[in-house]
Amino acid sequence: MVLLGGYLSVKSITFLMFAVFAIAVVGYSLGRITIKGVSLGTAGVFIVALLFGCFYYLPLQDQLMVNEATFVSNALKIVENMGLILFVTSVGFIAGPNFVGNIKKNFKSYVLLGLVIILVGGLSCIGCIYYGRTNTDLTNPELTAMMVGILSGSLTSTPAFSAAKATVTEELEALVSVGHGIAYLFGVVGVVLFVQLVPKLMKADMAKERELLTADTQHTRKMPENLLKMDEFGFMPFALSAVCGILLGSIKIGNFSLTTTGGCLLMGLVFGHFGRFGKISVTPEAGTLKVFRELGLMLFLIGAGISGGAKFVEYFNAVYFIYGIIMTVLPMIAGFFLAKKVMKLSLLNNLGSITGGMTSTPALGTLIGVSGTDDVANAYAATYPIALISVVIISQLIIIWFS
Repeated sequence: MVLLGGYLSVKSITFLMFAVFAIAVVGYSLGRITIKGVSLGTAGVFIVALLFGCFYYLPLQDQLMVNEATFVSNALKIVENMGLILFVTSVGFIAGPNFVGNIKKNFKSYVLLGLVIILVGGLSCIGCIYYGRTNTDLTNPELTAMMVGILSGSLTSTPAFSAAKATVTEELEALVSVGHGIAYLFGVVGVVLFVQLVPKLMKADMAKERELLTADTQHTRKMPENLLKMDEFGFMPFALSAVCGILLGSIKIGNFSLTTTGGCLLMGLVFGHFGRFGKISVTPEAGTLKVFRELGLMLFLIGAGISGGAKFVEYFNAVYFIYGIIMTVLPMIAGFFLAKKVMKLSLLNNLGSITGGMTSTPALGTLIGVSGTDDVANAYAATYPIALISVVIISQLIIIWFS
């Protein structure tokens, strides 16, 4: 193989880019397959990336020289990290305008519910770590990395996934990816099924539930007219928010940091909340944010999925799938009954909050279809950022305390 500067040839670099787009084509096609109203969505991309890592990238590594394998690994990290920045920054911008208003009005419901769901998920993860120590050959750091990956997959949380990978040592990153991949499929399907089955089991009257939901109105800020836009699509404020987030995430206090995930998410929320600095608009166009969110998620899942797939076969164990089911089901059940029995939330507010607390965008899309109204997204938007930040923090703390 002809090398450029000790690295891969132009043809090989082109192949890597071809592979990224090919995985996207096949992954999205898989995600569109619907069986009784259930589909994988973007999760299909991650599954295809895992399979590519298992059956192509893993044997390819054995054929490459050391510097070639290093280049491929670094190239995948670039794809992964670029996707991460695009995704979490977009999420922050999208949630920002309603974040403060919804917190003020619904703290005891939306915010507390998000915290409880993530806490139950974290406690489930810790319980599985203790149980797993007597039933596995993995060392404590390896087991903890695997379990935190399973937690992020169970909660379908890309930021928690990336934060966990950033917190463990480089040797353990693949285990986080494997755990995430094992649990992610049920993490997506489980929540999607939950929001479809609960209304049917409760024989809910959707017309009545929609009326109850309208009692909670959206609180958005009114932007002044004639603000100066730095560019047509809002690329400049998006980039500025990402730069600030990366810098914030690089600050370390002991072993703890927000990482790029937490930093970009927090700065996205801040920029999205204020919307302008003086007469300058710092709000990207809605279409820009939607495209960046989906593109970022796609790139992140491809980069992480390929590298994780290379270790998937080596470490897969059916018991880890069971752990994933536990970490998905227990938080949902706890959150649902807390919201219903203690907080007395209406059914659609309850389920909307659960999709946010479980950080499940596919489940939100399903719930919108089931309920017949976009208003369920209000509860999701209020709960989602709290859950997102909480799961990032709890994932890092579990790694620090139990490794």
